[in-house]
Amino acid sequence: MGDKQLTIVHFNDVYNVESSNQEPVGGAARFVTAVEKFRHLNPMVVFSGDIFSPSLLSTFARGDHMIPVLNRLEVHVAVYGNHDFDFGLDSCMALTAETSFPWLLSNVRNMETQRPLAEGRITYVTRWNGIKLGFMGLVEYEWLETLSTINPDQVQYIDYVEMGNKLAAKLRSEGCELVIALTHMRTFNDLRLLRESEGIDLILGGHDHDYEIHTAPDSKCALIKSGTDFREFSVLELTHLPGGGWTHAVQRIEVTAQYEEDAKLKEDLQPFIDMSETKLEDVVGHFEVDLEGRFSKVRSEETNLGNFCADVILAAMNADCVILNSGTLRSDRVHPAGDFTMRDLVTIAPFMDGLCLLHVTGAVLCEAVENSVSMYPRLAGRFPQVSGMSFVFDPDKPPGQRVDPRLVKVGDMFIQPDQLYKVATKEYMHQGRDGFTCFVDAKVLQDEEQSPQLRTAIVNHFDSINRLRGYCGPQAALSAHRQSIVSISRRNSRLRSSMEVSGVRRPESTLSRRNSVQFSSLPPETPMQRRSSIHSASVLSTHAIMERLYSVSDDDQEDPAERRRSVITTISGSRSPTLRKTEQDVEELECQAARLAPKVEGRIIRASEEVLERLKAERNLADMIIQRDTDSD
Repeated sequence: MGDKQLTIVHFNDVYNVESSNQEPVGGAARFVTAVEKFRHLNPMVVFSGDIFSPSLLSTFARGDHMIPVLNRLEVHVAVYGNHDFDFGLDSCMALTAETSFPWLLSNVRNMETQRPLAEGRITYVTRWNGIKLGFMGLVEYEWLETLSTINPDQVQYIDYVEMGNKLAAKLRSEGCELVIALTHMRTFNDLRLLRESEGIDLILGGHDHDYEIHTAPDSKCALIKSGTDFREFSVLELTHLPGGGWTHAVQRIEVTAQYEEDAKLKEDLQPFIDMSETKLEDVVGHFEVDLEGRFSKVRSEETNLGNFCADVILAAMNADCVILNSGTLRSDRVHPAGDFTMRDLVTIAPFMDGLCLLHVTGAVLCEAVENSVSMYPRLAGRFPQVSGMSFVFDPDKPPGQRVDPRLVKVGDMFIQPDQLYKVATKEYMHQGRDGFTCFVDAKVLQDEEQSPQLRTAIVNHFDSINRLRGYCGPQAALSAHRQSIVSISRRNSRLRSSMEVSGVRRPESTLSRRNSVQFSSLPPETPMQRRSSIHSASVLSTHAIMERLYSVSDDDQEDPAERRRSVITTISGSRSPTLRKTEQDVEELECQAARLAPKVEGRIIRASEEVLERLKAERNLADMIIQRDTDSD
């Protein structure tokens, strides 16, 4: 067996089919040409996730433009990445159904279907160059819990090391000579898999956009990540050792301008590029009111357009509050009530605006608010549009003293300087731009890579509304997974009322009046570090979950749509009256939001004597209640 050899071409995280202006210029058509240079080696082409989004073209093509790329590359097997779910579960599955190879997702279970999420394969076994190969696809919970289009209460997660080792043993028992884990997770998680894996020969990773090669002491396993965006890929030459194990010789191939563009793929992609202009006229929603987008308004006061965008972010990011710089909104016009087109959206948000979720104290949040009004009345882009919070500012006071921190609210509660809040904002602001230097050192709960682009979040919002209204195309009924229309904080408010009426003890508010726990002081596996629904999988018997997954045949031909409907019917029939009432309340809130009639709600208020007196009285009363509760403890 010492002469057994295998060539693998590996790539990951590719977004823009167009070439860039800097070397390596990349581009999908050049990438194909570069890969073709190695076809004489009969390589197995494998992919580690993230291709359908985000990019400007994906805004219009919704991932369809990448199907000819994948098929032209003759990919043999892939693992799902987080951005492959950007347009929702049904869209993701429709896209992968058009590809000619299996997609893996070994350690995430969809409770709707009792099968792997997105109908991913648990394992894939094939024979190549006379070698029996076994593949698995592993992901981390960190990005799984950030997917705005996936309902976290309907998925179960299994630790990637535990599942990886179980599957490696299973594949070995089936006679696999080489076991490969395709992964989509951060390097530190891949390194943990590298250190703790038993029986995995090779880890081919994605999610990070750097080119990396790692090995571990006393291990014959290796970890390779192959860059990003069609600019580079890896060619691996594997040779079986007489004493067992494999050697790995890796070439890093950069896709430079010296490669000609593949004529066939370029021709296949041109219709998608041409389509972008016609797609601009597609109607994505219908507003009942005019949207105020003029610079003179969005950069000086609260507007309904700013509220709409901030509310979408709040729901998509599961945040306590949102602060968005008004420079994000670029249309400088009033958008009349009626049909809202893709052109309107691109005019309002022309940039690829990355979002992030930060964990900051109330004091830091107040610093950000103070900075946001520091240049008023100049029409500066730092002026805020917000959601989940409100504040008063006094433009007659000097910059740095215009916002009284005691009168800032998150939700319906006055801010506490030492309490931690989940603040959704733009990566641009996290980097300290527009004067938001207070965010630079903030703890990041969700980075730009784990979050939807602003435009994508808005498109998904319209898609969720269409689903709710029931006119949404043939795939709409396939899955209950979609982006939330209303924010979690609003849901909690309604849930409290519903549960109290029903005599049910309500859960603790996510915004406790008492000092919050410092998340950074908790160990990584503490339940509070993630959504409880994701963590609940580790409370269940991992063995039991694996047994359920093992019982699912990768060759099961049952119609996925029928399977979902039967499971959903069973689940819905067993819900308690209280839960059904709660769901009805949430649905009513979502129906109200689906009217698409955003308004100005008093989130940003210019100071007046009357307003200040009222808010100070409210704050004093709130402080008295907090002190009373503290004393009673």
